[in-house]
Amino acid sequence: MFSGRLNLIDRPVAKGKSEISLSAFSFLFSEMVQYSQTQVSNIGELERRLEDAGYSIGLRLLEMLCFRERNSKREIKLLDALKFVHSTVWKYLFGRQARDLEQSNTADDEYMISDNDLFVNKFISVPRDMGQLNCAAFVAGIVRGVLDGAGFPARVTAHFVPIAGQPRPKTTILMKFDASVLQRDLRLPSS
Repeated sequence: MFSGRLNLIDRPVAKGKSEISLSAFSFLFSEMVQYSQTQVSNIGELERRLEDAGYSIGLRLLEMLCFRERNSKREIKLLDALKFVHSTVWKYLFGRQARDLEQSNTADDEYMISDNDLFVNKFISVPRDMGQLNCAAFVAGIVRGVLDGAGFPARVTAHFVPIAGQPRPKTTILMKFDASVLQRDLRLPSS
């Protein structure tokens, strides 16, 4: 009757197209920022709203990437989870790995992911009264959602770091992990 073709229900679930139009994303993200801006009175509140929006995306992204890329396996060591964010999550979000993954020189519970060109900051016109707005708070929220969903609670923030000779500063995502994460990591056997 159907000459050997599978119907819609019998077809395997495909990965789907993982890229969207940059202009479409930029438009939607800009509208989200503008809407959020009308609901707040200062930069801190706006960045918190952007982070909250990213957090829910991060939780869902972790589930999807673990299912597709890792056959439902999750990392249990802190460094492995950070490498997962630095490579797999960043590739899915931005099409490439993050530039740097570093541990803080001053604290054992702080790690940083740096990137020179996050497109969430590229196409945003910041009003003069909100000159220090960092829309990468949205990305920090995604990272916090991924880490929290994986069992690595952390306070995640986005910061601009000036680079000598460059017109635009690099963006650093700072992750300060809960003390319980470091204690658990010490108890796990090293691989």
